[in-house]
Parts: sequence; C-alpha cells; structure tokens
Amino acid sequence: MSVVAVGNPPPALQEWAGRIQDLRQRTLTEVAHVVVGMDKVVHRFLIALLAGGHVLLEGVPGVAKTTLAKTLAQLLGLQFHRIQFTPDLLPSDVTGTYVFDRKTNDFTLRKGPLFCQMLLADEVNRAPAKTQSALLEAMQENQATIEGNTLPLPQPFMVLATQNPVEQEGVYRLPEAQLDRFLVRIEMGYPGPQHEIEMLKVHSRPLAPVECLFTPELILEAQAQVANVYGKNELLQYIVDLAEASREHRDLALGASPRASLCLLKCARARALLDGRTYFTHEDVQAAALSVLGHRLILRPEAEVEGRTIKDVVRELLQSVAVLETK
Repeated sequence: MSVVAVGNPPPALQEWAGRIQDLRQRTLTEVAHVVVGMDKVVHRFLIALLAGGHVLLEGVPGVAKTTLAKTLAQLLGLQFHRIQFTPDLLPSDVTGTYVFDRKTNDFTLRKGPLFCQMLLADEVNRAPAKTQSALLEAMQENQATIEGNTLPLPQPFMVLATQNPVEQEGVYRLPEAQLDRFLVRIEMGYPGPQHEIEMLKVHSRPLAPVECLFTPELILEAQAQVANVYGKNELLQYIVDLAEASREHRDLALGASPRASLCLLKCARARALLDGRTYFTHEDVQAAALSVLGHRLILRPEAEVEGRTIKDVVRELLQSVAVLETK
C-alpha cells in the first residue's frame, strides 16, 4: 500500500510546533494560579482552540467552569462576553436588534453579546430551543443574521458553553443538531483532595492577574498551521474505520457522522502540534476520541437500561478497531 502524506509539513512548521508547545506549558502554569487541578481540561480546550472549534463544558455546579472560561479569555487576549442563559432569554438578546434612534430619526443596530471573539454561554441548556438555535448560525458560519441583514463575527470566534448534567428541572435538552456544532465536549469533574487543598491556599489570598500570552493574530496563525501537520493514509483509514464501527455498534442508535471524522482529524493534528510535533499518530486520535465522539453518539434505550455508557462504547471501539501498520 502506498503511503501519501496528508500535507507535507513546511520548514516553518517545526518552529511553530516548538512555539506552541511552549505556549501550552505557560498557559497551564498561568491557569493553575487561579483554577487548580484542571490541566487535562485546559489541554483539551487548547486542542479545540487550535482546531478552530467550539467547546461544550459539562460539570456539576461549583467546579469553576465560569471562572476557568474568564481566565482563559484573559490569557488568550480575546474580546470576551458572557451570556447567562435563562428560560426567558430571547434570540434578540443574543444576536442584537434594531432600535429607533430619535436623534437620527432612523433605526440603528444594537449588537448583542454574540459579537465578540470568545462567548461564554453559561448554562446553555436553561434557554428554550428557539434561543439556543440563535447560536447555530454563528457557530457554523461565523455570522449572524439580524432582521434579514447578515453580519460577520469577529475572528477568531469561539463559543464556550457550560451545561449542568445533574439538574434536569427547568432545562431544555440540547438537540443533536446543536450538539454536533460543538467540536468537543469536555467533562469537568472535581479537582481531587490534594488539588482542593491547594485551591483553598490559592484563594486564601488576593489573586494576581494572569498574563496575556496570546493575541487574536497569533491564534489565527496557529490555527492555519494545524492543516500542515503530517499524517499518513493509514491514519485516515483508522479514523474512518472508527466512524464506521460506531455506525454498526449494537448499542448505538446513532453513530459518528462524516463531520465527526473530520473533527477527529482536526483534534488529532492540534494535539500533536501542542506536543511540539509536526506529525500525528494513532495515539492522538485515540486521546481525542471521547471528547469528539462522546456527545455525537446516541445509545439505544435498551443499552441505557443495562447501564451502558458512551464511555464504555468508545472504549470498545478503540479496542476493537485495528490500527493499520504504517510504512
């Protein structure tokens, strides 16, 4: 079988890989000054950032989801807005609307909080479906339509939505079409006893402001480098085999879509770049699999009754699908 590179890496890519690896380490250090024990969460967030996707951050109340989002926005140097989603939130509260200006005797556009570079959609599942759908166009097309006028959003644009998986009263389940717009879902659990002790120490004194490590221009340049990360045809075949295996799995009513395969490829490349490599391996694909596929796969009801979880299924897929030998 002939081996074809997925984009031969240009000479400058190695320099970028080292630079991004250094930024990753500095980001983890800066975040630890505010939110303790979340290195894995931050690493996955950086993967999504480089891959140019949106993040669904899921965790019980009180684990610093909002604090983490604000800290990351400061580190990235991005224009940041936050929306607290509530049952009475209207689509125009997100996108904005035209208002009558008495001075000019004309309607002027008052842009909503959607027009920023990093949007925190806090407790996104508390708003009704009509308001949730206001995010769809922005997340997919990087634009917003207000009363027939389509406006581009600032670049880079990223949605970080938080969701409480425990409380189900007064919430609206995100539809599959909207879930599919999130590149990854990241579960944010408890920090662990030792990290929690460290957290108490950190927050017993005034917190120093975090250092801004990125700029919008730097992020866009780094995102452009992801497509150049080297890969072999066998790795593409491995990603497709995982997707096809999910579509035939006995416990799944819905398997991975072609979009999921593309997202898995992007995340594998971004992970390699964060590790300072100009090539990705099957280990990068496997490491990103749960974050990318977990919210896109749907269990059959009988599998749920038997106590099966998406994590179990993804683990089985990774164990059952063979990794082709590369030459």
